[in-house]
Amino acid sequence: MPTIKRLDRPPLLHVSVQESLKAYIDEAQLKPGAALPPEGELAQRLGVSRNSVREAIKALESVGIIETRRGIGVFVRDFSFDPLLDHLPYGLGRELRDVGDVLQIRCTLEFGLIADCVTAIGEADLAALRLTLDAMRAKAERGEAFPEEDQQFHRLLFRCLGNRVLDRLIEIFWVAFHKASGFFSLGNPDPIATWRDHEEIYDAVVARDAVRARDRLERHYRGIRSVLAR
Repeated sequence: MPTIKRLDRPPLLHVSVQESLKAYIDEAQLKPGAALPPEGELAQRLGVSRNSVREAIKALESVGIIETRRGIGVFVRDFSFDPLLDHLPYGLGRELRDVGDVLQIRCTLEFGLIADCVTAIGEADLAALRLTLDAMRAKAERGEAFPEEDQQFHRLLFRCLGNRVLDRLIEIFWVAFHKASGFFSLGNPDPIATWRDHEEIYDAVVARDAVRARDRLERHYRGIRSVLAR
């Protein structure tokens, strides 16, 4: 006897409104700063309640697509990874597999681009890296962790490529990994060794030796994995 296929649950109304608003922004080719129609007009044109429009607007605000300017209206936002940066670490939780996945993505990005970095990096970025390494060493010699300098080192290393999306992705996966793993709260058993890892990466980049730079970068990440394993 033929079976009747169960219908999928229809999306919530405010979710459908979100999709309609995103399609409208897309099709109208609205640029950042462009105003959307007033809430009441949107409700009328979509044939829904103002509450549904309001919920949809809040949801789109939370992911950085639009912004509400109190007393003025609703406007298209410039694209930003910030909402993803804010929410990703919490979505990952503290499962070891998820943390490992984030670390793997971060490694893949950096391993794949270090050769381009070695070719492109200029004196200004090398000087900034040197200052960051000196700050790392000062803290390491006091037995202190240096998460801000660590993040700055990796940001400066790839800044020369001029790829804004890459810069944000590296930052996202750096922050996501450290928040999800609580890596620095574990206590670095050997901050001097961590500083030396970065120093050796820097030396290889200064020497324009892409093979050695990748090898030192890989060794650095092996050290991170061993700390997590412990």
